[in-house]
Amino acid sequence: MIYTNSDGGARGNPGPAAIGVLVRDGENIIEECAEVLKKPTTNNIAEYMALLRALETASKHTQGEITCVLDSELVVNQLLGKYRVRNPALMRLFLEVQKMQNRFDKITYVHVRRTDRFQKRADYILNQKLDEAFGKKK
Repeated sequence: MIYTNSDGGARGNPGPAAIGVLVRDGENIIEECAEVLKKPTTNNIAEYMALLRALETASKHTQGEITCVLDSELVVNQLLGKYRVRNPALMRLFLEVQKMQNRFDKITYVHVRRTDRFQKRADYILNQKLDEAFGKKK
């Protein structure tokens, strides 16, 4: 089974933002990517953008079953239907995720703490991109 770890972060809320994504086969990282988002945005939007990139990247490796691991409790609970999506910008991204889900046989969403080692890696690579683009975090 393929796993994704995705993380989005903004310095300021809104502020300069980036995403970090890992695609892995169990313990083995198959692919990772990170990028600065084009315009300042919020943490929650960055989290959705990271998940969209994770789904896109995972679809290059499988159309079967995947598990998407995130540290955003809000995003996971919205995707599981536990929380309503009230923000119009988040709703647009939520609907994009719904469309992308059709690329896979099954998707499971899992919330983890930021201390998860793969989640820490996703956070690290997104912060590296922000540091390169905007200088070190204060």
